[in-house]
Amino acid sequence: MTRTDTPPAWDERTQLTTFLDYVRATARAKCEGLSDEDARAAHLPGSPLMTLSGLISHLRWVEYFWFRVVFLGEEDESPWTEEDPDREMRIAVGIPLSRLLAEYAEDCARYDERHLDILRELTDGRTGD
Repeated sequence: MTRTDTPPAWDERTQLTTFLDYVRATARAKCEGLSDEDARAAHLPGSPLMTLSGLISHLRWVEYFWFRVVFLGEEDESPWTEEDPDREMRIAVGIPLSRLLAEYAEDCARYDERHLDILRELTDGRTGD
């Protein structure tokens, strides 16, 4: 995968969508060819939840929170709680990597369709098609 710097003249919307696509593609690329066991491997003794599966789950729920809860004002149905703020990483242990990636991709596609609408509404209040 070839990476380049972004042009300094891009508008904010283009920068936002480009960086989201960049991070999403990087996350998927880092998981290519991994078994579920490898994706659940915790290599950092001090961070047992720091796994590739855990990070994919975390990315999914962070985007969910920002797009659906913060921007759209929907009820927060994310897995984390004050008692267990790392729950989104903990639950990833029981979910196959392919399912985590599929759910993340599905959510990303939904947000891609809606985040332009969100930005427009936040800009001038215009909603709809």
